[in-house]
Amino acid sequence: MLEIRHLSYQVSGDGGGELDILNDVSLTIPDHKFVVVTGPNGGGKTTLAKTIMGLAAPTGGQILWNGEDVTALSITERAKRGISYGFQQPPRFKGMRVRDLLELAAGREGLTHDEECQFLTRVGLCAADYIDREVDASLSGGEVKRIEIATILARNSGLMIFDEPEAGIDLWSFARLTETFRQLHDERGATLVVISHQERIIDLADEIVVISGGKVAQHGPKEEIFPKILANTVSGCSYMKEA
Repeated sequence: MLEIRHLSYQVSGDGGGELDILNDVSLTIPDHKFVVVTGPNGGGKTTLAKTIMGLAAPTGGQILWNGEDVTALSITERAKRGISYGFQQPPRFKGMRVRDLLELAAGREGLTHDEECQFLTRVGLCAADYIDREVDASLSGGEVKRIEIATILARNSGLMIFDEPEAGIDLWSFARLTETFRQLHDERGATLVVISHQERIIDLADEIVVISGGKVAQHGPKEEIFPKILANTVSGCSYMKEA
């Protein structure tokens, strides 16, 4: 279970005061749930995801994972406890092959060909074409994004966080991505927290969290929150995007 208690994140404003990026955010996300975090740009969604992973240090509050306070733990320590993060723009690693990344993520060398195929096939990539390729500028944004997701699958994390995984990918990659999330949701093997504006991803969720102005504006089952989001779309006030 992921518990966020009165989380705050402040930065210095141009006028010398403090600017609240997150303001007293509290959430409880049960195990094996698919939760989509959405809301207007600049509302604090990415900052929330980064504080959960340890990429940003909150200025107040607590983050608990499976009952343990991980607020002060490093990224490495959180990863050891089963928390993974997918970047909106994944890094590239010249000189490092896809095979190397998968082995690092899995925590062991010598993954079998069948295992490599399984991870890559689930994100729509052929192992024969990609396993020995370098993760460099020769790969498209969609390819790098799917390789990153494959490494998260290889790690077999208990909590998978994805920051706008649809960003910068083509329609075919997006369709494959949606199917991957659908499979993960059906398996119920992990807790998924996905930041997204895409209706097709939001529609996969068990729960939806709307973050606006650094606060939780809405949180509840998809059946309760999604119709409100759609109503805003009709009225022209939506932050949701179509694929």
